[in-house]
Amino acid sequence: MKIMDAGTDVKQHGPERKIIMAPEIQTPVIQWPDANSGGLEGATSDKVPTEIQYDGNGYTWGFQIGESGQRHQWFKLGLDPTNAQDTSDLAVKYPDRNAAPPAYGRTPEELVTDYLTAIRIHAERVLRHKLPESALDSTPVEYVITTPAVWSDRAQAATRLCAQQAGMGTGSNLHVITEPEAAAMYALDAMDPHNIKVGDTFVLCDAGGGTVDLISYKVSALKPSLRIEEAAPGSGALCGSTFLNRIFQKFLEDRLSGDPNWDDDVLEEAMKRFEVTIKRSFSGNPRDEYQIPGKLDSTPRSISRTYVDAIFEPVINEILELVDGQIKATEAPVKAVLMVGGFGQSTYLRDRLRQMVASRGIEVMQSPNGWTAVVRGALMKGLASTDDSFTAVKISGRLARKSYGIDVSRPFNEATDEMARRYWDPFRGEWFIAKMDWIIKKGDLVEENKPKRIRYWNHCLADNAPLTAVRTSIYMCADSEGLGPAIYRDAHGFPIVRGADDNLYYEIAFSIEVTCYSGYTTYELIYNNTNYGPVAAEYV
Repeated sequence: MKIMDAGTDVKQHGPERKIIMAPEIQTPVIQWPDANSGGLEGATSDKVPTEIQYDGNGYTWGFQIGESGQRHQWFKLGLDPTNAQDTSDLAVKYPDRNAAPPAYGRTPEELVTDYLTAIRIHAERVLRHKLPESALDSTPVEYVITTPAVWSDRAQAATRLCAQQAGMGTGSNLHVITEPEAAAMYALDAMDPHNIKVGDTFVLCDAGGGTVDLISYKVSALKPSLRIEEAAPGSGALCGSTFLNRIFQKFLEDRLSGDPNWDDDVLEEAMKRFEVTIKRSFSGNPRDEYQIPGKLDSTPRSISRTYVDAIFEPVINEILELVDGQIKATEAPVKAVLMVGGFGQSTYLRDRLRQMVASRGIEVMQSPNGWTAVVRGALMKGLASTDDSFTAVKISGRLARKSYGIDVSRPFNEATDEMARRYWDPFRGEWFIAKMDWIIKKGDLVEENKPKRIRYWNHCLADNAPLTAVRTSIYMCADSEGLGPAIYRDAHGFPIVRGADDNLYYEIAFSIEVTCYSGYTTYELIYNNTNYGPVAAEYV
């Protein structure tokens, strides 16, 4: 989690104070409360861990949490159950021993709301430290929340609701933008404009600690501001640099836990050395050798490049596969891969990507301020929404992740329609059939802030009570198999079978997965090879 504010300058003109906006000045918040300080004198970092820990007196968050004890991690992914359960092999093979079990005690919505509340309180404390009280009280504050690229509409709405409950505003005062889109806005704005031409396509790789998100953009215009449109839908996975730490820890325990001098202190020092030195400086140089701090069996232990390379390999391979898939999904020549995020600044990751795409003539570039590119781009987006003159990069169109439509009536066609689906329409006096009318289809380029209007009719019998409301449902089709949106509303839903009585029935085949933990049990629903997360259990 990162926070940033737009540049401001408070000037005194006689009895009147005036706040001058300076959007080109972006100030990241780098001071965070820790276990010893609840204010601005705690830990110094460009980002704060997205972790929360509860006790009888409330909760602690970020750097306030110590090295030990269970804490909730990656809880925001629980806002999108379908994607939250689609964890990577890395997450399964290298779990975090301090992570609380999913949905243990609190819902993802509660965890996200509490964490965002802590973030808001800290942000307000930082602003009150920088600006006079009277100036801040008269200045509107708006929040911009970023989300993963692959999140569903439901998860986006849940994020907005959590932010509202955390006191971050409502309506147009609260903005939600995807993380790779925010990063792309900043990274492209930071590039040399002479190297950008209309038609250029870029792949943005946001490699962070937990997730790696990708998205592609094509330049559609250069003036009056840089305009881009999506060239391929976003993708992502849980394969960030955190897994390097987990693999390294397992490596140490497998190799050195039998040493008589091995203990938790040696492990903690080794993990700190890996985080600060090895992980950030590793370049794949065969002459590199890294020391494990402390004495083990009276002899300092070292780790050769070969061992470190083996630690990096499973994570690097998964990222390479994601980037390769995103490049192929653009179906157009890609000019460059832009790397942002903390792990996106890794020399070794950059070089491995260059090796993979060298034969295709694709450049690989690391964005300046890559660690904070997402939050800087989110700030740019928020400022542009308040005043169009602040717009440096504009997203003119996005590719629809799903199809959206409504169930409508069409005249029955005996040659093409299923006889079992027809029904008699008394208003028109003929046979009709219910079919889907897809207003937006998956893959369509949807222009920002440009509505699409389709006209429909609904006939309701008028001999009852006066008509006061009409209800219409809008349906979404993810089309994960790539077969195209369904013709009928239930075509990609539950299958229909004919019973012994010659009637049609929905056939729902599902599984319940029961997992026993110490002191409690969870129940999860699996349908069509998809895990839909924990289900509520009512004990009677």
